[in-house]
Amino acid sequence: MAYAAWDHPEPLALGSAPLPEYGSGSLADLLPTLAAGMAVPGMTASIAELTPADRNCVFLIDGLGWEQIKAHPADAPYLTSLLGGSRGGTGRPITAGYPATTATSLASVGTGLPPGAHGLPGYTVRNPATRELMNQLRWQPWTDPAAWQPYPTVFQLAQDAGVHCAQVSSPTFERTPLTKVALSGGTFHGRLTGEERMDLAAEQLGAADRSLVYTYYAELDGAGHRYGVDSDTWRGQLMHVDRLVQRLAEQLPPRSALYVTADHGMVDIPFDEQHRIDFDEDWELRAGVALLGGEGRARHVYAVPGAENDVLTCWREVLGEQFWVASRDEAIAAGWFGPPDSFDERVYERIGDVVAAAHDDVLIIASEREPKESAMVGNHGSMTPAEQLVPLLEVRS
Repeated sequence: MAYAAWDHPEPLALGSAPLPEYGSGSLADLLPTLAAGMAVPGMTASIAELTPADRNCVFLIDGLGWEQIKAHPADAPYLTSLLGGSRGGTGRPITAGYPATTATSLASVGTGLPPGAHGLPGYTVRNPATRELMNQLRWQPWTDPAAWQPYPTVFQLAQDAGVHCAQVSSPTFERTPLTKVALSGGTFHGRLTGEERMDLAAEQLGAADRSLVYTYYAELDGAGHRYGVDSDTWRGQLMHVDRLVQRLAEQLPPRSALYVTADHGMVDIPFDEQHRIDFDEDWELRAGVALLGGEGRARHVYAVPGAENDVLTCWREVLGEQFWVASRDEAIAAGWFGPPDSFDERVYERIGDVVAAAHDDVLIIASEREPKESAMVGNHGSMTPAEQLVPLLEVRS
């Protein structure tokens, strides 16, 4: 519920937002570090704790946050046994990047660039050319992938340098625009079951003296969104994931390193007005807003021309105790989307005039515009530890 203007406390200071570890320990730093260890030109080993290997496999499990593994040791005994060796034996996680959402994180992984450079800075963002919202996960409405994200992927650069590159994933993802802009390079191998993917990933890893293999599992995230991370369904998926990781680890060929990571964590949000603020029913938040982008915990707010300052003031007054609320320029300067000097100007108008990142267990839903998203139990996107921290578990042969 909106507070009266005279009731709200001081808004959260933007400097209190826990920034991702861009340049030293974020998802965008992982593949460049591995590729540098395989002597791929132009790559930098930014995650200093990692030791080079000739054969590297990244297994990305959608929705497997660091805090969720730690909270469920009985359901994930194998993953739990690897926690102490995370991030090169330091026992520490890495960070996803902002926002902590799938399209943004996969692009960061594949390109080795932060969101402000690769240009997928949210679940839905405004296309400056059409002034419409674009869903970057589903790529709707269509726009040219190469124009939207023009940089080569690390896989492409590694392949050009003679490294054997392969992606092993669901056949559904073989020709999607997101795969093209974020993960292309090398060969794509579609396999339906998780077990088939693990077996083929190990086979591809051993197919050359230098190999870079990526594999992916999505169903844990789906269970979290639908049922929550405290549900029996989610825990059942976690048990399955635990067995898949062990299956792959036990098949690693010599001189290999397996890295298990994720695109984001997740938090369950209660279904009441205190925790779910409905934009479609809140006249204060709607005033002066042309488009509502992003997702419940990481909003891009696009103002009617001339109303930018009024929208920022209103959102900060109404939500500033529960959200970090920044203008576009403030969010960029603060490094939310990566180091300011890495920001690509083509991305500027994709960012909201106002950017709101959740601090508390709260969502800005839109029950009429986004009925499916507004009904999700588990959510993510912001910079809290439960969403932002992801594992970098390691097994070597």
